[in-house]
Amino acid sequence: MTALDHPARHADGPERPPERVPFPVVDEVSRHCLQEEEPETVHIEVHLPGTPDPARLKAAFTEALRRHPRILMREARGPWYRRRYEWELTAEPDVEVVTFPAPERDALKKARIRSLSQAPPLSASPPIRLEVIASGGGDSAASGGDSDSVETSAPVGDTAPAGTDTPAGPGQPASSSVLFLTINHTALDGPACLRVLATAAELYGEQDNSPAAPPLRTPSSTAPESTEPVSDAPSSWAPPARVSRGTPEPSPGNGMLVAELPVPRRPRGAPFTVNDQLMVATALMITHWNREHGARPRPFRITMPVDDRPRDMDMPIGNGTRLVEVPFSAAELTSEEWGPEDIGLLLRRTSERTRALKALPRPQLGRGAAMLTSPVLPVTLRAALTRGLRRAAAPWTSTTLLSNIGRVPYSLDFGDAGRAHAVWFSAPARLPRGLTVTTASTAGRLHVALRWSKTLLSSGDGAHLRDLFEHYLHATEHTEHTEEGTKP
Repeated sequence: MTALDHPARHADGPERPPERVPFPVVDEVSRHCLQEEEPETVHIEVHLPGTPDPARLKAAFTEALRRHPRILMREARGPWYRRRYEWELTAEPDVEVVTFPAPERDALKKARIRSLSQAPPLSASPPIRLEVIASGGGDSAASGGDSDSVETSAPVGDTAPAGTDTPAGPGQPASSSVLFLTINHTALDGPACLRVLATAAELYGEQDNSPAAPPLRTPSSTAPESTEPVSDAPSSWAPPARVSRGTPEPSPGNGMLVAELPVPRRPRGAPFTVNDQLMVATALMITHWNREHGARPRPFRITMPVDDRPRDMDMPIGNGTRLVEVPFSAAELTSEEWGPEDIGLLLRRTSERTRALKALPRPQLGRGAAMLTSPVLPVTLRAALTRGLRRAAAPWTSTTLLSNIGRVPYSLDFGDAGRAHAVWFSAPARLPRGLTVTTASTAGRLHVALRWSKTLLSSGDGAHLRDLFEHYLHATEHTEHTEEGTKP
């Protein structure tokens, strides 16, 4: 039984100590490699047309924490020679989780900066915080933006262009708001916290918030899944390409840019999925960027989280995704002119690889990480060993990470505050990758977050990468399938 499956139990009385749960593999490896300069945070921002009532929202979110008790935990103290880190489960939050910061200029921009630079402490339960940023009409970055423009917001630290607020419905407050969740990634991931927020929305709005059924796939896109690696996949032993250095910023930490795009059209009957289109767009974005910066062609590997958990109330809370690496050979990415036929071929190859990789049984971080976290040595010695191996393995770390949340399965209807019309996520972007792409779709729109290490890229670099991503994502819609007359 893993920690994710472990039933949460709390102290029944003042003399009984809280239940403790050993750190699972993902949590321990993350705990070993923490850095103050680049905190391991996940950010989620949920845009609402109205502003929820503070007292009701706090009550609803606190009750949602109780209904998902695995989130109510803190790191237990222990001697240096202990063999495991342990989570200590608590009956109630140790801190005030929900806050309503006073309105101020650029409030959303400052909330994003806090999310990238200030991780909720592991020593207090729960290791998340929820800020409600009231935007009104003055904070354009908090709105859904003009549906004809991809520049719905700007890089952190820049001023966002004017946007268009979503009008409030009857009986809703005039000002819009953003629910801003910051998660310590050592303890939890984005989908788990989104499940908790969905429960809070149901309690607040008194509306059914059951997850929607996943979209049906056409027969050609649901071909039998092989448990064998694809034969033409490039070797995983070659060091992959790195994202070329742009114009680094003097301060450490992460930068971020969010954008809203149309969900890419997928030709009817095509063997690939929207996730494959996002994967190809990411690969071609970085290939183009590296070519502009004089890097020689090298193989690519893109890390892709796979989440097999249910989305209902029984969803295990914690770090529940497993990581697979999708490879691309240097020869596959050398073309400078990507026509419909070339992109169609790359999409089909990518589809075969992602389908096979998803079907392969594999521990969350691989068998090596499972061995490394075996409780044989004290955690302090394992931490030093893990950090050393991480530095040694840096040349073989994947080029980037693409985390596609997919269609947000919950309505996130907050009653008088309205239903969410945009949801953005972002994942940590420490070197050696230095760049992550996180996507989700809500209300028929694709919400993209590019996050980067400031020691690698600047805000201007992020804006250029966003433009490249949009260009190549649009190009995946115009493959040989559409040219042959297949309707999208």
